[in-house]
Amino acid sequence: MVGSLNADLVAYAERLPGDGETVHGHAFARAAGGKGLNQAVAAARGGASTLMLGCVGEDDLGAFLLDQAGTAGVDTSAVATVPGASGVALISVDDTAANRIIVVAGANAALTPDRVEAAFAALASPPAVVLCQLETPLDGVAAALHLGRRSGAITVLNPAPAITLPAEVLAEVDWLIPNEFEASLVLGEPVSVATSEAALDVARRLREHGPRAVVITLGARGAIAVGPDSAEYTLEAFRVDPVDTTAAGDAFCGGFVAALARGLPVPMALRRGCATGALATTRPGAVPSIPTEAEVDTLLTP
Repeated sequence: MVGSLNADLVAYAERLPGDGETVHGHAFARAAGGKGLNQAVAAARGGASTLMLGCVGEDDLGAFLLDQAGTAGVDTSAVATVPGASGVALISVDDTAANRIIVVAGANAALTPDRVEAAFAALASPPAVVLCQLETPLDGVAAALHLGRRSGAITVLNPAPAITLPAEVLAEVDWLIPNEFEASLVLGEPVSVATSEAALDVARRLREHGPRAVVITLGARGAIAVGPDSAEYTLEAFRVDPVDTTAAGDAFCGGFVAALARGLPVPMALRRGCATGALATTRPGAVPSIPTEAEVDTLLTP
């Protein structure tokens, strides 16, 4: 797992403040997050041996993030502690669930190609899967995908937060996992995934840009995929009672790659990804919401 680790600092108030205004809050929470850590936890709880490659700062939040990751079963031996502050997300939420978020990359900006190359060189054995996101510098992500392909790993990219991606990066990707907005940026034009057939058409077009396979996540509608052999899959969403959709997409990615790493066939890996994402909506928060392998098994049992 190559990606970000952030501390989410969340203040809850009846309403959000206006410019220059101070309002009284009624609750505060601190939680581990960041797309990289969310996905690493989902993979670890999904039954895969998971090594996290990233950076935290020399501060209390860095120690907190390492502790939370380790407690969740993630191997943090490749997470570097670097000078300065850890990555944070400052989140204000009102009683209607509207929010304002400021993300400060902090130590995540230190995940350079040199650091990625050194971490890969130190691996005792080649990875089965390399999963990346875009909350760390793109050149480091590109290095991880390239080294993953060269080592024989399945390379997976969740292109979020969405940016325009160079063709040489997409060429290193085995599985691309965007949502509708992210797919639009990769293709360079607005797209619609309003129907399963429309989503499959978008996935087919994305494969023409380099990735060997594509999954498009559709939120409450499930997901669609076009595999490396051009086989097409339509996955219905699992029926759950959602509470908070935070990290649902990250949970899907982690659950999916955990199944791939364990050698499960693509259809089952996709179902496990969907089940992991669905269960993550039934509890609040990011890392705290991510289900265990046993919980996913229960949801998948008829």
